[in-house]
Amino acid sequence: MGALRVYVLPLLLGLLGGAALLMALPSPEAGAHPAQAAPAAGFDGGGPWHNSPPLALNQLRGQVVLVEFWTYACSNCLTVAPHVHQWHARYARQGLQVIGVHTPEFAYEGLPGNVRKAIARLDITWPVVQDNQYRIWNAWGNRLWPALYLVDRQGRVVYRHYGEGDYARTESEIQRLLASP
Repeated sequence: MGALRVYVLPLLLGLLGGAALLMALPSPEAGAHPAQAAPAAGFDGGGPWHNSPPLALNQLRGQVVLVEFWTYACSNCLTVAPHVHQWHARYARQGLQVIGVHTPEFAYEGLPGNVRKAIARLDITWPVVQDNQYRIWNAWGNRLWPALYLVDRQGRVVYRHYGEGDYARTESEIQRLLASP
């Protein structure tokens, strides 16, 4: 039994440590991706909505829309949140509409009361739709948290970013879209 502990325990710990390192590596899909302009999927199948009555994408035609897929217990999402706040504060008056799509990773994240508390704690003032059934997530072909999509004034997805980082590039894309007719 002692020999088992001497060999097996370090082996198991090494395997677990290696697995943890692999999980910590960024996804090859992470980063900014110019999108082939394609119609945005919309928000059908989600709800409840917070900070707004239900919205349809056609109601937002003529505005630049930043769609953020997030969940409140995701540390990466919380890292992106201050940047989304800044963009909302800087560009809302110029026509940027932020829409949060809260898609839970764990069951407790889907409880409306928990989402409302997180929205209040994070001082989120823009519309947020819950996507507990992953209907919006799947319609957009989303893969990761956090994910940012920029939709132009014609309702087409023209930029997407998975994960953290590239904040200057995302802001530059927001500015470019706001300057476009």
